[in-house]
Amino acid sequence: MQISVPHRFISFLQLTKAIPPADQALILNAFKIRDFREGDVLFKGGKVCQEMFFVLNGVLRIMVTNEKGNEITHYFLKENQFCTILNSFNNHMMAHESICAACPVQVLSITRAELFTLYTRVPYLKAMIDMINHQTLLEKIQVRNAYLGQDSAMRYQQFLIRQSDIATRVPLSDIASYLGITPQSLSRIRRNLR
Repeated sequence: MQISVPHRFISFLQLTKAIPPADQALILNAFKIRDFREGDVLFKGGKVCQEMFFVLNGVLRIMVTNEKGNEITHYFLKENQFCTILNSFNNHMMAHESICAACPVQVLSITRAELFTLYTRVPYLKAMIDMINHQTLLEKIQVRNAYLGQDSAMRYQQFLIRQSDIATRVPLSDIASYLGITPQSLSRIRRNLR
């Protein structure tokens, strides 16, 4: 039997702590299911990020546009990960980063105001989400550090090993910007690996 989308979310949260049925209902009612197409912008930098997303299906990317107008991918987030511009969301500061759909994606979304209201009704939820976000940040740092000091070909090979499920779902241009190489160099590396 397949678990429904909302119940997959609750099951994920319950990996950290059991949630009583009444609280499950409060949590599920606070989040909205939303679908986005590849390339859709969920949050545009230059303002305060007021929304948090939980990825149900697909891949989101956190990116910035540099002074030359090129999009630089900072990180990819996939199923069972929360996504927001955390410093902006938590501290009400302007964000430079944007959040985009790297492929078709389905998320649960909640505004900052709705989440803080939910925290008053389900007080232990804040500690759960903070712990999950902290773990995600540690994983981001670990993955990014694995690419440091590597040449372009090795970075791509590491990406295929560490994030293979993302590699098959997102555009090569996004992968190239994430790895800090040109799309042309990535095409050449891919040809040489065959």
